[in-house]
Amino acid sequence: MIRDTYTILMKNKIRNLIIIFIIISSQALNAQADKKYIRQGNREYEKNKFSESEISYRKATDKNNNATDAVFNTGDALYKQKKFEDAGKQFMENIKMTEDRNKKSSAMYNLGNSLLKANKVQESIEAYKGSLKLTPDNLQAKYNLAYAQDMLKKQQEQKQQQQQNKDKQDKNKDQNKKDQKDQNKENKDQQKDDKQNQDQKQQQDQQQSMTKDDAERLLNALANEEKNVQEKVKLAKAAKERVRTVKNW
Repeated sequence: MIRDTYTILMKNKIRNLIIIFIIISSQALNAQADKKYIRQGNREYEKNKFSESEISYRKATDKNNNATDAVFNTGDALYKQKKFEDAGKQFMENIKMTEDRNKKSSAMYNLGNSLLKANKVQESIEAYKGSLKLTPDNLQAKYNLAYAQDMLKKQQEQKQQQQQNKDKQDKNKDQNKKDQKDQNKENKDQQKDDKQNQDQKQQQDQQQSMTKDDAERLLNALANEEKNVQEKVKLAKAAKERVRTVKNW
C-alpha cells in the first residue's frame, strides 16, 4: 500500500513537471515568436512601410501580451500613419506596462506628440510634464512643452476674441432690432400724421369748394337781381316816355 501511494505521488510529480516544462517551452517559443515579429516590424518601419510594420507589431503582442516594445512600436507605426488618437492609446498602454523610467518617459513624450497632433493641447502639456519628471534633461520634451503652452495661450486668446466678437455682434443685433422697432414706430407715426394732414386737406378742399360754389351762386343771384333791376328801369322809363308822348298830343 505504501509503494502504491509513493508511485501515485511520483506520477503526479512527473506529470506536473511535464506541464511546467510545456508551459515554459510554450512561453519560450512565444517569446521567440514575438521578437521575430518585432524585428520584422522594425525592418518594415525603416522602409517606411508603416501599415505593414503595425501588423507585424500586433502579431508580436498576440504572441506575447507583455511585449512592451511591440506595444510601443505599434504606437510609433500608427503615429506615422497619422492615426494620432490610436497611437496615443498604445503609448498610454505602454506607460502602464513598463516600470523602466526611460521607457516610460519616452512613452509619455510620444503620447504628448500624439495628443498635440490630435489638437488636444492641454492633455499634451500634461504628458510632456510627466515625461520631464522622469527625465528632466530631455531637451526635445522641453521644447515641445513650450510650443504646446504657446499654442494653448494663442487658442485661449483666439477663443476670447471670438467671444468678444460674438458679444459685439449680439449687441449690434439687439441695437439693430431696437433701431428697426423705433423706425417702424416712426414710420407709423409719420403715416398717421400724413393721413391726418391728408384728411385736413380734403376737408379744406371741400370747404373751399363749397365756398366757391356759394360765391358763384351769390354772383349769379346778384347778376340776376341786377338784370331784373335794369329791366324794371327800362320798363319804367319806357312807360314815362309813353305818358309824355300822349300828353304832348
